[in-house]
Amino acid sequence: MLEGNSCLVSRTLPSGCEQELKWVYMTLELLNNNKHKEELEEINRNKKKKGMMECQSSSSEGSSSYGLINPIGRDISINCLLRCSRSDYGALASLNRSFRSLIREGELYRLRRQQGIAEHWVYFSCNVLEWEAYDPYGSRWITLPRMPSDDCFMCSDKESLAVGTELLVFGKVVLSHIVLKYSILTNSWSPGVGMTSPRCLFGSASLGEKAIIAGGTDAFGNILSSAELYNCELQSWFTLPSMNTPRKMCSGVFMDNKFYVIGGMASNTKVLTCGEEYDLERGVWRVIPKMSLGLNGASGAPPLVAVVKNELYAADYGEKVVKKYDKRNTSWVTLGGLPERSVSVNGWGLAFRACGERLIVIGGPRGLGGGMIELNSWIPDEGPPQWEMIASKHSGSFVYNCAVMGC
Repeated sequence: MLEGNSCLVSRTLPSGCEQELKWVYMTLELLNNNKHKEELEEINRNKKKKGMMECQSSSSEGSSSYGLINPIGRDISINCLLRCSRSDYGALASLNRSFRSLIREGELYRLRRQQGIAEHWVYFSCNVLEWEAYDPYGSRWITLPRMPSDDCFMCSDKESLAVGTELLVFGKVVLSHIVLKYSILTNSWSPGVGMTSPRCLFGSASLGEKAIIAGGTDAFGNILSSAELYNCELQSWFTLPSMNTPRKMCSGVFMDNKFYVIGGMASNTKVLTCGEEYDLERGVWRVIPKMSLGLNGASGAPPLVAVVKNELYAADYGEKVVKKYDKRNTSWVTLGGLPERSVSVNGWGLAFRACGERLIVIGGPRGLGGGMIELNSWIPDEGPPQWEMIASKHSGSFVYNCAVMGC
């Protein structure tokens, strides 16, 4: 998925890594340009004077086909590569086998996660079986390979979830549920690991390498209270304690290191206004009254909610406003309007997500000549929302599924 020519992008780094990153950038540029051999020798001489040159203990380590950035050593190389933009990893993987192995086996992403380094890209589908991604850091659109599928899966209700380096899409084939997995490591789709209790119409959210899904309906339409945790590194599902209330068409978020299920339906006609909080350390659920009051209706989409810096926001598609949850008073406070050109049908077709430190609204106007998809962004502060359109393109304007991957 990482295509075309790319270059390394400077980042704000701790002072201890600034000089290391300069060595990486200069060395990588020189590796691909033979006319700068003399400059490379001068860099190495200067570095040796500073006592930073490392001994190369084996011929294989010094090989340009297998080594990383030999003048600075493997550990410093990796430490600096962690801070490169993930959009550059495709180009870096083409340098040699060591770079390719480091990136495509996921080691760099695991180390980034451990050090709290992440870039958030938005993945969404406006046409059945077709997915696109948008990189807000590099202002780039990326087209994913088309999903493999049959007619039954194509027409079924689908849920999506991004966890680690995976995009999971949940759907249904006849009377069974399946999971398809897109990996950014291979830029390909493959069968995903099925849940212990397969379902659809559930609430979900991810945090690092873990994701939790709760509620939903089984293959026979029964509304569930059960919940499961998925670990993408272990490629396994684990059963969690059940919620207090069965619910479908609910939403999920992580906030303050706890998982929340918000709103949903207790039946085809009964709208739930309560939420539930799951404490991962204690393994217990707690009901929170009125947590989704007014956020969804019987014919509307699940609550459109997102968390930025441990603050919960909602897009009220009925009133077309953005609200913030007051944790102390357990109530919603209206902040201001949604982007003017964001269109939905009772909330369906509109995406509202957290993307790092910003809120993203994805949608757009519809016309006879086709639709326009627009991405509007706002970094929450003390004032009313000031939406900025950061990207747009001709596309289907109805968003079927959306997920944000931070890695």
